[in-house]
Amino acid sequence: MTAVLADAPWLDVPPGSLVLVPVGSTEQHGPHLPLDTDSAIADAVAHRCAESLARHRADEPVLVAPVVTYGASGEHQAFRGTCSIGTEALRMVTVELVRSIRTWAERVVLVNGHGGNVPALRAAVSQLRAEGHAVAWASCATRDTGGQGDAHAGFSETSLMLHLRPRAVRLERAEPGNTTPIERLLPRLVADGVAAVSVNGVLGDPTGASAAEGARLFAQMAADVTRSIESWQPDSTGRLRLPAGTRV
Repeated sequence: MTAVLADAPWLDVPPGSLVLVPVGSTEQHGPHLPLDTDSAIADAVAHRCAESLARHRADEPVLVAPVVTYGASGEHQAFRGTCSIGTEALRMVTVELVRSIRTWAERVVLVNGHGGNVPALRAAVSQLRAEGHAVAWASCATRDTGGQGDAHAGFSETSLMLHLRPRAVRLERAEPGNTTPIERLLPRLVADGVAAVSVNGVLGDPTGASAAEGARLFAQMAADVTRSIESWQPDSTGRLRLPAGTRV
């Protein structure tokens, strides 16, 4: 079975469940995407994974917890609307949340939609696994974007949101940001934030994004997370790996 945890009376919450916890952010995503883009993507991926897992693993109930909508987004703080709790607070929230869930659930997977959350999730999951908890994290990552890869609020995220929540996308405002490869931007971005490298907050080019491309990216993303949960092979950071032989 699969269920939305928040909708269930406590008597209907089955013991021994697998609980998927979407982890997102509330941060700027350029002039055209909503602040909850990362949260929306993580939540949608978690629900699609839960549906797939429930079909294939009828013996293990799968629940989707409410989204953790605040993350570590300090690099976006120069833009209005960004609400960041920082790495240490997110680490603490994650540790306490998983400890609580694990009093009644068998396993917990944190489905992450924001790259800035990774240091907190790595630290939290490492601590929790050392305590003996069956917990891991998975990333909502795209393998490629057909040669139009970008880092933030660009082609891939805009396509995903056109697929998931088209009414939330102000496509008429979509414009290129800094299209320099992220590896070259990182030193200044880490030191001074996104605003130092992109006036509009976009890292990439959202023009040409489409709902059809978003559907393709979403299907791949959800399938990868599902397969990684099914194989349950956490790496040294607690991140679930795709099974050997997966085509990438």
